[in-house]
Amino acid sequence: MNNLKNTIFVSLIALPMVGFSQDTIALSKKDLLQKAASGNLQLKISVQGFEAAKADYRQTHSIFLPSVTATATAMATTNPLMAFGSKLNQEILTQSDFNPALLNDPSQTQNFATKIEVLQPLVNMDGFYARQAARSKMQAFELQNQRSAEYLELEANKAFMQLQLAYRAVKVLEQANITGKANLKLVQNYFSQGILQKTDVLNVEVRVNDLANQLQYAKSNVQNASDYLAFLINEDPKGKVFKPDEGLANRIAPEITTASLSDNRKDLQAMERSTAAYQKMLQSAKMNFLPRLNAFGSYEMYDRNLFGTAAKGYLVGAQLSWSLFDGYQSIGKAGKAKAEFLKSSLETQQYKAQSQLEWNKTNRQLKDAENKVALSQRAFEQSQEAYRIRQNRFAQGLEKTTDLLASEIQVIQKELEQLQAVYEYNLTKAYLQFLTK
Repeated sequence: MNNLKNTIFVSLIALPMVGFSQDTIALSKKDLLQKAASGNLQLKISVQGFEAAKADYRQTHSIFLPSVTATATAMATTNPLMAFGSKLNQEILTQSDFNPALLNDPSQTQNFATKIEVLQPLVNMDGFYARQAARSKMQAFELQNQRSAEYLELEANKAFMQLQLAYRAVKVLEQANITGKANLKLVQNYFSQGILQKTDVLNVEVRVNDLANQLQYAKSNVQNASDYLAFLINEDPKGKVFKPDEGLANRIAPEITTASLSDNRKDLQAMERSTAAYQKMLQSAKMNFLPRLNAFGSYEMYDRNLFGTAAKGYLVGAQLSWSLFDGYQSIGKAGKAKAEFLKSSLETQQYKAQSQLEWNKTNRQLKDAENKVALSQRAFEQSQEAYRIRQNRFAQGLEKTTDLLASEIQVIQKELEQLQAVYEYNLTKAYLQFLTK
């Protein structure tokens, strides 16, 4: 919300001039939120991040489930040991094969082996904790994805209000343009009667041209706000402009905020799950020092022909392995895992403190925004009354043209400021609700 106080006054930024020649499409806030939830690219990116974490978790099923592989090997050899072993596996050895001359210099022997191997993990404590870490990581991504959806809703509301404000600015300046032209006509009449000087007419003409210029900029801001809405819902903005089905209200409905920052907020929970994942990785690194127990088995078939099954046999067993020293790899891995866990824990504490700080600041901003709306409303009403008085006195020849123009400018400025204050209040209230979800 760094741009919370950025204004979109039509007279502040020079933008390319475009009109309303595009197709105008009515848009409700409900439709906007639905389209954003289904089409926003950033949300789709977030979903794919969760899917990747989910796939990582599925890989850890391997610590419980067996792995099965099938291989077919074809071989031709004159190596004495390999030739004798191939015949032995094929169960075709004869008495003559033990002749020393044949043993030392065998003829070419062909062997085709088909093997099915099964590996079954039994006890792998490091893999068990790694699985828990992957699960916590997946949960963190899921929570962050939900928080992204909540932020998208806030951003869509903000963009919708910006579009409302842009249309209201156009309406204000259109009315000001009509008033300016009426004043110009009046001044021209006075000039033709010799009551005013040529400089008075020129000053009013300059003001009318300035209003026309500001009005064009206001229409450009409508297009800019519409383009951003199209970006949020992943639609092509070319050739169309959105129009909200309801306008920006002139007044606000102050609410007493009793909600506070909750640990159940999705992003805070995601940080907690991320820290839990690092903690499980640290435990996994420690368990790496313990032995592993795995079972294995194979069924083998040998023949002189491919995929033949003339000779068959099986092998089953279990293996207990213990890495006693691996050159400090396990020690270094455990040290890194501990540092990452502590870092994540500190980052979570910092994020919670920053979130509380942001809530406190936004809560105060809401009160300031409410006060600003009241003051800007009063200033607008006062400027209207001052302009009405000056307009009457000018008609009686008691006011200067420059004073009338200054009063007219003030009315427009105060009305735009009042609308901007309402926009800021509504946006601050929406952001405060987002912080307390």
